[in-house]
Amino acid sequence: MSKKKLLFVCIENSNRSQMSQAFANIYSGDNVEAYSSGSRPSGKINPKAIAAMKELGYDLTTHHSKSLDDVKQYAPFDAVVTMGCGDACPWMPAKQFIDWQIPDPREMNEEEFRKVRDLIAGKVKDLIMSLQN
Repeated sequence: MSKKKLLFVCIENSNRSQMSQAFANIYSGDNVEAYSSGSRPSGKINPKAIAAMKELGYDLTTHHSKSLDDVKQYAPFDAVVTMGCGDACPWMPAKQFIDWQIPDPREMNEEEFRKVRDLIAGKVKDLIMSLQN
């Protein structure tokens, strides 16, 4: 399988897209180059996302909140996955576009946040499996 390039996009690039990128790194080994960005990046990673990923042994503090301009140099992508950001997510060159309607966990308590994290984990795992076919 040739290396696939994935871009995960949400509005702030502080929660959902960051965790998606992390799970792509975890599940794909060297088969995927994963990126994340935001249509209006917050400039920081949510401490709740850092804590939720730390529970799984992943250090999200190595990530940075980025804009779409910061990642456009890596286009075209095999897939661009948006996280329910609607019109706020501009177009990026890709073979396929996927929209995951994932609630923004920013204001959720720890238990609800973990549910969103685990939902993202399953979706990323399914996406990577589908790319191998």
